[in-house]
Amino acid sequence: MSVSQVGPRNTIGDVPLEWYKDEEHIGYDVAGKKIKKKERLDKLDSFLARTDDANSWRKIIDDIEDEEVELTKEETKLIRRMLKGKAPHADFDPHAPYVDWFAWDGAKHPLSNAPEPKRRFIPSKWEAKKVVKYIRAIRKGLIKFDKPKEEPRFYNLWGDEHDKSGHGLSYIPAPKPKLPGHDESYNPSLEYIPTQEEISAYQLMFEEDQPKFIPKRFASLRSVPAYEKSVRESFDRCLDLYLCPRARKKRINIDPESLKPKLPSRKDLKPYPTTCYLEYKGHKGPVASICTDPSGQHIASGSHDGTVRIWEVETGRCIKIWELGEPVQHVAWNPLPELPILAVSMGQDVLVLNTGLEKEENKKIEDLLRVETLSVPDESGCAGSSVSWSQYDKYEGIRIKHFKTVSSVEWHRKGDYFSSVMPADILLFFGSYFSVLIHLLSKKITQRLPYKLHGLPVCSTFHPTRSIFFVATKKNVRVYDLLKKKSMKKLEAGVREISSISIHPGGDNVIVGSKDGKLCWFDMDLSSKPYKILNSHPKDITNVAFHRSYPLFASSSDDCTAYVFHGMVYSDLNQNPLIVPLEILHGHTSVNGRGVLDCKFHPRQPWLFTAGADSVIKLFCH
Repeated sequence: MSVSQVGPRNTIGDVPLEWYKDEEHIGYDVAGKKIKKKERLDKLDSFLARTDDANSWRKIIDDIEDEEVELTKEETKLIRRMLKGKAPHADFDPHAPYVDWFAWDGAKHPLSNAPEPKRRFIPSKWEAKKVVKYIRAIRKGLIKFDKPKEEPRFYNLWGDEHDKSGHGLSYIPAPKPKLPGHDESYNPSLEYIPTQEEISAYQLMFEEDQPKFIPKRFASLRSVPAYEKSVRESFDRCLDLYLCPRARKKRINIDPESLKPKLPSRKDLKPYPTTCYLEYKGHKGPVASICTDPSGQHIASGSHDGTVRIWEVETGRCIKIWELGEPVQHVAWNPLPELPILAVSMGQDVLVLNTGLEKEENKKIEDLLRVETLSVPDESGCAGSSVSWSQYDKYEGIRIKHFKTVSSVEWHRKGDYFSSVMPADILLFFGSYFSVLIHLLSKKITQRLPYKLHGLPVCSTFHPTRSIFFVATKKNVRVYDLLKKKSMKKLEAGVREISSISIHPGGDNVIVGSKDGKLCWFDMDLSSKPYKILNSHPKDITNVAFHRSYPLFASSSDDCTAYVFHGMVYSDLNQNPLIVPLEILHGHTSVNGRGVLDCKFHPRQPWLFTAGADSVIKLFCH
């Protein structure tokens, strides 16, 4: 790029440089920063520098940019040609041969020299016949002319007629001023003249409430003085006419009911939970997590009071209590009916406990919950250095010691794998590779994900039918293929912070709850953006859940409510999922700003369990 093509560095415009004579700078650049003046050499130093430099005759000083510019050979040639009075470019020919664009061959004169024809001076017979035809039509009355409009000689000042010409259909004429009445006469009747008490009362009133004209009585019309408010009222009238244009606006009559989406009736979508049927009381602290067993006969709950309880669903009776002595964060029941074991996360430990609900003595459970030696797996893809397996002697079970606080535990559908999430803000030494771990119960080993998480993890879950793993960070959801060991997709929720996640039993739809009260529905076959965003809760969403068999999903929030929705997913890929809000479940009370902390569906019935910060578990039935 040549110097002429480069934009000016100094942005002072047409300001004279004399204004910067006493300043330290010479102008400003595009960013607004001052351009400092460069130190100039004195005449002796500049003369010595020129003698040593062979190209000094090409250098000139740009006063505006305050820099020394060296001219190129082409620029010096242009300057020399211009000094000699020649054209700047050598290719230009000032004496090019003249090109005449008019063809003169065979033409003696540019215009015709023929005399005017005789027909131009003789009147046209055809035009005369046409004139006679029109005259006869006018005499017979076949052609009628519009009569000229007669303008009225006088204008009715107080009339209601108005000229509609020159205005559109939407024009509305300004209303006429009010006609003067008897009270504005120069000699009104005595009943129109106010007394002195009434005039004193007028002065005590607000200015906008005072009458604009007070009637007075005069002996003759000649003695009536000039109206003092005439100029003011005329000015206000003119302002009203040209500052307040009146136009007829077209209003579109739309029925508000027609704008609502066509949703099915709630009666057609039954059954779904509506009323509170049973309450489970016994915890002394907020119930952080609940989970039902695969048969739906029992429910487990973990509370901040350091206890885990097992309840009978139909009776509400507590049949078992574990005193763990530390606040419980999450409980998860094994999905296999023949393995009634429970995973509990509290602090940095994950406990795998035997519930003892099996009908017969099962040696398989005893073998699973027995740790003979500390397992030290190989270092390839494992997390043996950060997790230790040991026997939990207080209760029959296994204790898995982590290096950070564990927030959630989720089981795989086969009942042998389960995952644990450690959402620490700063994972020292181990990095983000060890924030999500997968444990194999049968072999007592722990493995980390072979991927680096871009963000702080919040929760995780397994795909209901395929070997796919979902990890929700604060901003998005990442989907991994465990067999191929690669990342499949990233779901961008676009919310402030994700709090929970749930997978549809079909596996192609995901719902995500956030801490700004938004629930996002993702169709994984459609896009990585939310298909639908529901702004339902005014406070943080604590958990979201899908029903295993019914087309229902729910969300719980700190506003002490749980929302139940109808979510039908069709097998036809051309048909979008149907989402209909059904019910708002109330009943919990707020404790320290927290409301409903968890919600879970019954595995077989359209029932919803909710756990609140008021240490109560509620069962809502249809």
